Amino acid sequence: MSVAVIVVFPFVVAFATSTKNSQDIFNYPPTLIPKEPQTIDPTEVALPDVDADADEPLPLYAFPDSDTQFALVDNDVSVAEFRPLDDVDRIIRLDVTSGEKTGEVVIIDGAEEDIFAIEVDGTTVEAYRSRLTSGGQFVSLDDPTDVRVELVNVVEPLQQFGPRLENFEEVLIEKDFGRSLTNTVLVTIAVVSGQILTSILGGYAFARIKFKGSGPLFLLYLGSVMVPFVVLIIPLFQLMLQVGWLDNLSALIIPFMFSAYGTFLMRQFFISIPIEIEEAALLDNASRWKILWRIMVPLARPATATLATFGFLYAWNSFFWPLVIINSGNPDGRVLSLALSTLGGRSSTDLNLVFAGAMVAMAPPILVFLFAQRYFVENSASSGLK
Repeated sequence: MSVAVIVVFPFVVAFATSTKNSQDIFNYPPTLIPKEPQTIDPTEVALPDVDADADEPLPLYAFPDSDTQFALVDNDVSVAEFRPLDDVDRIIRLDVTSGEKTGEVVIIDGAEEDIFAIEVDGTTVEAYRSRLTSGGQFVSLDDPTDVRVELVNVVEPLQQFGPRLENFEEVLIEKDFGRSLTNTVLVTIAVVSGQILTSILGGYAFARIKFKGSGPLFLLYLGSVMVPFVVLIIPLFQLMLQVGWLDNLSALIIPFMFSAYGTFLMRQFFISIPIEIEEAALLDNASRWKILWRIMVPLARPATATLATFGFLYAWNSFFWPLVIINSGNPDGRVLSLALSTLGGRSSTDLNLVFAGAMVAMAPPILVFLFAQRYFVENSASSGLK
């Protein structure tokens, strides 16, 4: 159970981050639950110094010394910081127009500072003004006459559960992920379909049709699996250049529609099926083609599902070859892995968009594996016959 939690936890974090807004990502302490600021419509509540026709909602905040909620009506007001003479470590923030000079001065760190008389909780206090800064003007929802000025980052903002599903729409439309997703789906379907077709035909031929040199030819074909792909990149690139498929999706499809591993997998599965089934079909005047598609292929569904799963994962997650063959200046030819890499560079500060793109890329492989795992397990545990 603990291992399952460790494995699933990164996916939970990724999904939670993909539904957060930009501000919520950098909140501390971090949380898994996406939150958004609580707001109030200024037209619904009579608040001073607020335009009744304002369209922007007002964010709500909580002061530690009050049980009521405060609306931020202006986030750019001049604020004066006063320090009482009897407690210079205390900071009192008031509007810049607050306080009256008494005409006296005080020496603070070798400099003369004017003394102001300010009102604090109904009491007049003598203080000096330490600095001028900018902050926000807050108004109590319960008592509109309770107006306070304070630094916005000092007051606690009120938040509520609010997943931002618009992140996925922004990634798909504004970041042009939709075209890359379409290209990836097209390439994946074509590659998987081609691998299944060629592997079934090749596997059946090597398993059941005896011809001269079939054994050495199969070993030679299977030996190509041992050749690292990095060795094939340069000659494959030159071949694509010669046929005019550079910066073309055909270069991502045609070379990978043939799989030596898939042929080996299907051959081994076809060999495990008793030959008596075929002989009975031949006695009924069934052709090789009919035997293959009406008898052998239905029995080979577990192996076919396994091959489709592996082919899907490879085609969907392919990165290095698309990076080589697809021009970086051609957004119309990008696949999802390239778009995700570009998004991670351009939107490094918008982690919610990066994780939204990652979730779009991860969701189809996860769903495919979940739907195909029954056949995958059946292929590993059975001989193909019920």
